Amino acid sequence: MPPKEITQLKDAIRATHGCESLHVESVPVKEVFEGQTVWEGTVEVFDLVGHLQAKRAYAWTYPDGDQNKTFTVLGIPPVDSPQSAVKVAIAAKGHQSK
Repeated sequence: MPPKEITQLKDAIRATHGCESLHVESVPVKEVFEGQTVWEGTVEVFDLVGHLQAKRAYAWTYPDGDQNKTFTVLGIPPVDSPQSAVKVAIAAKGHQSK
């Protein structure tokens, strides 16, 4: 991912979770449910600096209509990987639409 996008995700982590972060890696994730791809993209993994509950965060940007939205998820159980972060985010988004 280009440095500008990494900086934007770090800014989102700072704004949402109140701490600094260090980019660790980019992980491609494809989430399939009942044979259908429900999400596919790259999740950026960050180590957190000074967060009281989590050592890691997962963040990504996705298109939503004509704009991009950013999602950040703390690495707090059950979230322990980019894949589980996406699953939690999908579940949270599903609850919001009800």
